[in-house]
Amino acid sequence: MYLVDKTEPLDSRRTVIWLDGEAAFALYNGEMRRFHIEEGEKLTEEVYETVMTEILPKRARERALYYLKSQARTEREVWSKLRQGMYPDSIVQETVLFLKRYHYIDDAEYARNYIETAGCRKSRREIEQRLRTKGIEREIIREIFAENAPPAEETLKKILKKRHYSADASEEETRKTIGYLMRRGFGYEEIRRAMVEMHNDA
Repeated sequence: MYLVDKTEPLDSRRTVIWLDGEAAFALYNGEMRRFHIEEGEKLTEEVYETVMTEILPKRARERALYYLKSQARTEREVWSKLRQGMYPDSIVQETVLFLKRYHYIDDAEYARNYIETAGCRKSRREIEQRLRTKGIEREIIREIFAENAPPAEETLKKILKKRHYSADASEEETRKTIGYLMRRGFGYEEIRRAMVEMHNDA
């Protein structure tokens, strides 16, 4: 038996159930009525098992698959999304393992795709910071960079061309361009090399 300490709305359709002092999970309001769940009352083991083994696992998978339908996500993003829906950690972990097993989520593949598309317009530092905020481990990022990252000089030359930097740029314009690129994570020496190469190619 579990004591329903309190119930509170999660949104217009769902209610959060607190058991023994903790927010345990959320159910639709119709399910609240179906299982006769009320604040201050007991929740039977039978109802608890039904919720935890039949209702929530299926719902969490469906929610995660819908979340992944529009675009790729990282493991952390899926975890965060399900926790926002008040799914218990055990259910979230089970769902994430299912998604990884069938390659619905793959942090290495996510990093590889991002580096391939962003590598020609962002510095390594920018890319690493972005992937880290998505929850991808540093070791995975390093491995993918070792396999796929384009040379920094090529990336720099593409950015310089996009900014219409040319060999006859003034000293002030050159200084501003270097400052801009350094703020984006490129090193001074590699910026100067890319500029020299552009001058030589002109």
